[in-house]
Amino acid sequence: MKPRRCSRSACSAVAVATLTYAYAESTAVLGPLSPYVEPHSYDLCGPHADRLTVPRGWAVVRIDPEPPRNPATDDLEALADVVREVARPGPLPGEAPGYGPVPGYGPVPGHGPVQAGSEEPPREDPGGGRRGHLRAVPTS
Repeated sequence: MKPRRCSRSACSAVAVATLTYAYAESTAVLGPLSPYVEPHSYDLCGPHADRLTVPRGWAVVRIDPEPPRNPATDDLEALADVVREVARPGPLPGEAPGYGPVPGYGPVPGHGPVQAGSEEPPREDPGGGRRGHLRAVPTS
């Protein structure tokens, strides 16, 4: 994508700002270069943006561009915390979060640790329904 050029005639410098007029408020708004070309707005190079003049009685609002910011370590740490939180296993069925087993509820069949060599063959569904697509494969 080639850079946009200044809208002023006979100027071929690269545009750095966008000028928009708010006619109802008699205001000219000069801000950072907009990401898209918009109708009724003008792209200006640095020198033309600095020398902008408006009719008598009009106001100029200059919006300074936000300084480019590098990803801070705080952002990376926050992202890592979110990933850890999502990856953290939740409570097992029959356990209340943070309190261990709930009285009256036993382990759920088919859940829990599996001892090596204790794999059972997949059970057939007597109702003829669909079987799960994952199963344990013994190692040799």
